[in-house]
Amino acid sequence: MNANANSERLRRWRLVLGGGPADGTGCLLGGDEARMDAALARLYGGDEGGGEEGEPNSRKGGLGKSRPGVARWLGDIREFFPKSVVKVMQQDALERQGLRQMLLEPELMEDLAPDVHLAADLIALKDTMPARAKDTARRVVQKVVEELERKLAEPMRSAVAGSLNRSARNRRPKHSEIDWHRTIRANLKHYQAEHKTIIPETRIGFGRRKSALRDIVLCIDQSGSMGSSVVYSGVFGAVLATLKAVQTRMVVFDTEVVDLSDKLQDPVDLLFGVQLGGGTDINRALAYCQTLVSRPQETILVLVSDLYEGGNRAEMLRRAAALAGSGVQVIALLALSDDGRPAYDHAVAAEFAGMGIPSFACTPDLFPDLMAAAINRQDLGQWAAANGIVVAK
Repeated sequence: MNANANSERLRRWRLVLGGGPADGTGCLLGGDEARMDAALARLYGGDEGGGEEGEPNSRKGGLGKSRPGVARWLGDIREFFPKSVVKVMQQDALERQGLRQMLLEPELMEDLAPDVHLAADLIALKDTMPARAKDTARRVVQKVVEELERKLAEPMRSAVAGSLNRSARNRRPKHSEIDWHRTIRANLKHYQAEHKTIIPETRIGFGRRKSALRDIVLCIDQSGSMGSSVVYSGVFGAVLATLKAVQTRMVVFDTEVVDLSDKLQDPVDLLFGVQLGGGTDINRALAYCQTLVSRPQETILVLVSDLYEGGNRAEMLRRAAALAGSGVQVIALLALSDDGRPAYDHAVAAEFAGMGIPSFACTPDLFPDLMAAAINRQDLGQWAAANGIVVAK
């Protein structure tokens, strides 16, 4: 190994080990590498302050309560680390260093890199924020919502609209209602070679929609553990509300139930109507959702919850069975997030499985396809298996 490669290797180990007598590298850092090391030391340590280069135990530190110091730290991590790492370090700062107070500072909120977890934290803290911080919090959440809509809205519209088009056909369409792709395919046998065209003896059109083809109810657990799922659900609910072929309702619950359907036109207002935290009464939420069902065979109820029931568990199970038995397509999403496999009540999930209610976690990128599969009444167990999703049993 040449000298330059060995020096680079030692510097990397020095950044990992954090300096001091125990690191064994004998390597001193300077310039940007020293700043990078200080940013790591301030977060992943236990003492106040960050050690300067050459001091022992420089990995020991803490962000402290100094607003200028935290602002500099936020700037440093954005400069030296990729966006995905910045998000992890911000979240670690909130959880490890007790920095939720910094979310009440408008100047610091402006410096944070917007992401789903930050949006969930701001929503959870909205009632304790000073008035001057709330406008900043809304702007940060707005950035998160706009980014999610940019990535997720079109896939959602395309998947759901496509599945609805397949579920309603019209054999006597007006010109504006013709499904040209299916019409051409149905009339290929009538191709006229001399004219290089098809004579469409059969015309196939999209269904005439005098009313919504499907009723979709999103029933969202707003207990503290479901923060990122609430944010994604709010965005998807707002997108679904723009589709005239479906009627979308959004209900959030903890020990109380709130119908936020009238806020679906503005997902930021909707999210700020959520009260993250508190207990969980799934039974009460399902009781309310039952009142929204007028066409069971055309209704899809998506319960986003970890299924830990704090209310009447036996009655909750009876309500779920009654909904499924009436023809409502009930889906239990244990999480709608990128956070990995969630903790959930396995016993309730097993009871749901016996009722024909599938329970699984879903990432946001797969949710549009899930809704399309539900609209087409596909076997969601097979759909999940095809997408590498483990269904709770």
